[in-house]
Amino acid sequence: MIPHALRRILLPTVALLAVGAGVAYAAGEGAARSAILDGYAAQAKAEAPSFAGFSADRGRALYLGPHAGGKGDANACAACHTPNPAATGRHAKTGRAIEPMAVSANPRRFTDRAEVEKRFDRDCPNVLGRACTAAEKGDFITYLAGQ
Repeated sequence: MIPHALRRILLPTVALLAVGAGVAYAAGEGAARSAILDGYAAQAKAEAPSFAGFSADRGRALYLGPHAGGKGDANACAACHTPNPAATGRHAKTGRAIEPMAVSANPRRFTDRAEVEKRFDRDCPNVLGRACTAAEKGDFITYLAGQ
């Protein structure tokens, strides 16, 4: 058993360390997401020299749709992910739960470059009927990082 005087010092210290670790972890996720966005910004600038930055408004429009050219009822990301990106989605064919797209509800979202590319490579043709541009990818992540 821990003496009362030691508990008064130890418990707040442990709590502060846990909060500090959480903040550091979140900062790492933010840095990983920023690095991905930096890569898309460089690509977007190479694709279109007039590129002036990402837009959460364009990202919102991309997320909510509707779009022509996609497959079946998947004419928007929101078709499976729900119009509220902080909500859990549901895969249209399998019924499998999909973690929220909003970074506020899923802080690890858009932090693994390979996973982000894999999803865009699969989902853009299904929703848009074509590959997403670097600017669209950055707009999409910018929108969802603010949700």
